[in-house]
Amino acid sequence: MILGLLQNPAQHAAGGEAALILPDLNQATFLGGIGGRALLLWGLLICALGLLFGLAQYTQLRNLPVHRAMREISELIYETCKTYLLTQGRFLLILWVFIGAIVAVYFGTLAQTTDATGAVVRGFPAMKVIIILLFSLIGIAGSYGVAWFGIRVNTFANSRTAFASLTGKPYPNHAIPLKAGMSIGMLLISVELLLMLLILLFIPGDYAGPCFIGFAIGESLGAAALRVAGGIFTKIADIGADLMKIVFKIKEDDARNPGVIADCTGDNAGDSVGPSADGFETYGVTGVALISFILLGVHDPLVKVQLLVWIFAMRVMMIVASGLSYFLNAAFAKARYQTADHMNFETPLTTLVWLTSFVSVALTFLASRLLIPGIGGDPTLWWKLSLVITCGTLAGAIIPELVKVFTSVHSAHVREIVTSSREGGASLNILSGFVAGNFSAFWLGLTMMALMAIAFGVSTTGLGALMVAPAVFAFGLVAFGFLGMGPVTIAVDSYGPVTDNAQSVYELSLIEQVPNLRGEMARDFGFEPNFARAKANLEENDGAGNTFKATAKPVLIGTAVVGATTMIFSIIVALTRGLQPELLSNLSILHPPFLLGLITGGAVIYWFTGASTQAVTTGAYRAVEFIKANIRLEGTTKASVSDSKKVVAICTQYAQKGMFNIFLTVFFATLAFAFVEPYFFIGYLISIALFGLYQAIFMADAGGAWDNAKKIVETELKQKGTPLHDATVVGDTVGDPFKDTSSVAMNPIIKFTTLFGLLAVELAVSLTAQRGAALSLVLAGAFLIIALAFVWRSFYAMRIESAAHARGAPARAQVR
Repeated sequence: MILGLLQNPAQHAAGGEAALILPDLNQATFLGGIGGRALLLWGLLICALGLLFGLAQYTQLRNLPVHRAMREISELIYETCKTYLLTQGRFLLILWVFIGAIVAVYFGTLAQTTDATGAVVRGFPAMKVIIILLFSLIGIAGSYGVAWFGIRVNTFANSRTAFASLTGKPYPNHAIPLKAGMSIGMLLISVELLLMLLILLFIPGDYAGPCFIGFAIGESLGAAALRVAGGIFTKIADIGADLMKIVFKIKEDDARNPGVIADCTGDNAGDSVGPSADGFETYGVTGVALISFILLGVHDPLVKVQLLVWIFAMRVMMIVASGLSYFLNAAFAKARYQTADHMNFETPLTTLVWLTSFVSVALTFLASRLLIPGIGGDPTLWWKLSLVITCGTLAGAIIPELVKVFTSVHSAHVREIVTSSREGGASLNILSGFVAGNFSAFWLGLTMMALMAIAFGVSTTGLGALMVAPAVFAFGLVAFGFLGMGPVTIAVDSYGPVTDNAQSVYELSLIEQVPNLRGEMARDFGFEPNFARAKANLEENDGAGNTFKATAKPVLIGTAVVGATTMIFSIIVALTRGLQPELLSNLSILHPPFLLGLITGGAVIYWFTGASTQAVTTGAYRAVEFIKANIRLEGTTKASVSDSKKVVAICTQYAQKGMFNIFLTVFFATLAFAFVEPYFFIGYLISIALFGLYQAIFMADAGGAWDNAKKIVETELKQKGTPLHDATVVGDTVGDPFKDTSSVAMNPIIKFTTLFGLLAVELAVSLTAQRGAALSLVLAGAFLIIALAFVWRSFYAMRIESAAHARGAPARAQVR
């Protein structure tokens, strides 16, 4: 996102210093002309309806029947989640101090704006700086709030799903998690769009820009922190719980295992909190990027107005498309599966994704025809712009289909992992997963390239008359289209943690051992439990959840990378003074700093992968050490609450230590590389986007393949506790940080780095202009030394102590 910072055209023309001006949003013009205010007020109404939809689904979930034993477990999970979130909230405020300091320094003393006479002055008024900081806190609160809502919804849904499984019918196991996911998705997208509309409609024009800036910075910071920390937490807990199956030959989610409650908490901290905050930020950042591009790159003020209103209308249509498709799909699924004894849980989810895609495409063309039939005097551009968005919308359906080829329980790649594990054990299991991950990166990369190429081709057929760099705008629209069915994308992603937790709640509740359960169930709920079918349905549904968790990840990663194109464009425009040809030559490998930046970005991606995995490895070691020392398998049916809370505390400790090291490395490295040389920094940003794309897809899909290979052995082959099962469990523990820590965090890390980088490079350019290049190099060196100190902490200070202890005592993990 462009932070709303645009070049002063007059100074470009005069060839003066590249002054960065925060433009006023001329709302009188923007909201008039083509009925912009009426359309946007309708948008507020749709957002309100979306909020009501989300809250209504939440209320329905809370009121569903549930046995007290299962409700007690889900409430215990929620209480541990609350403790984690409160801790993370305080942690976020600490991280905000670092960002707030840079924002205050830049906007308060260095940023250029205009005074009442129209003269260019340095430093915004104090009130504008305060507003930017205030809206950064609102952005953090938005990411944090939707994450909390997601956890509350999912912890209602997990026990209700577990209870509904006792009927022996598969349909409720599908309907309840999807209802929870749609509740989160609709509320998340509606809140995001509502806040943006409120800024646009009711904040004075000269303050709207700073509000967008602060909001974008805050939501990006919140998403990055919650996604990374949640990913570390969940995989420490998951590995700690899973390895006990091999060590002690106990069943999945054994109530005597003190790591299981932490695992359930982690499912929410990583697979609910992370995607909710990430989706909230992704939706907002992509929209702000396009808004800023339109203000920056479009020539005609009237066309700017038309495109801005069109963009917001498209966002409203996305909410309508998702809600309408959900109701249609739910009616069809209920009619087909409500009384069925068996169902393929992936089928109705796939139908929902494709139905939403087609409805969204249809509404895109319809709304475009009505709003911009002759934009720029060209009667063909309405359908061309719609076609570009459609490339992204279809990607939101095509990419999940490709991901299923490599991660579904029906996938030949996943079944090859199982086959290779029969004779080759964990070694061939892991190698086969690597193959699946690499092939998936190849095919998904080519698919994204093809769709972007189509968008580029369309951009050459008339868009150039309206704007500079039409291809960049087209790529931004593709990223926008990726989110064309945002609520449904979030819903199928949130489906996974509910199905995973439902299995755990079933086991932890010890429901099969409740005295007189059959009579109680018949009396209070009107049916007798079918334990065998309940467990089978829960496990099969968890496989579908694993698959669709995997399908959402490349979509979000794709938006980060494609959207980064639009963000980086703003820096290029600023540095090249409006794309002057003699300065554009610096964006070439013939300009050494640019090439060096490309190399540096790749190095940072591999550092991040290692650092996030190191935090998981050390934390999991400590968790396993504690669980092995404290698990009681004789004379008890449940682990003590205190032991379970201790495992949660270990996970939280290492999640925060890992996130703190990672965040400060990214923060100071971004400052350091921005001060080295601006074109070096552009190369760096391009590199982390491209390296991050392929690293993330490879890791996410390899991890999903390993996870469902284990699920096939457990559900289809019924070989729990065998050497084959042990091999697939080992593969799954390798895949855990791949799919749920390192890969998923690439998205917010790329966007946060690019977003904060826009501010950092402007800070560097301003200081260099005022104080000279020598000071910039000194600051670059100082920031780099600090960044490397945190790199050292992220690896060497978090190593598992290797010194052997006398008498065979286990080593202790040390974190300094």
